[in-house]
Amino acid sequence: EAELKHGRVCMLGVVGFLAQEFVTLPQFENGATPLDDFFVVPAPGLWQVFFTIGAVEAFSNNFKLTPGDMFADGRAPGDLGFDPLGCGKNPDALARRQLVEVKNGRLAMLAFSGMLHQQLLTKQGVIEQLANFKAIM
Repeated sequence: EAELKHGRVCMLGVVGFLAQEFVTLPQFENGATPLDDFFVVPAPGLWQVFFTIGAVEAFSNNFKLTPGDMFADGRAPGDLGFDPLGCGKNPDALARRQLVEVKNGRLAMLAFSGMLHQQLLTKQGVIEQLANFKAIM
């Protein structure tokens, strides 16, 4: 369950990290890197995000938040009962998609941590670093 959630968050995080270099909300100014943009958001906005994520976690698990309670009803890890496209009808295709999701999630976790550390070291955004690459030596 934890690996799936972290993978899903990192898949969105990688897209967000890259999008921040191109998209700016009207009421905010971009920092030097997307990592710096985190510190531009006012504290009440960060608390709002924190509590919204907590509410989504609580509602998605029917307020069963411990590992012992979470799967007591037979729910599979990562299965939140949301399948609007009917991707789970074919068991073989579902097993393949689940494997693909785990592999892409693992790759996204590595990509996100790599982009984060690259920005901490070079003080440049990912796209800016690619455009003006200089080896660190």
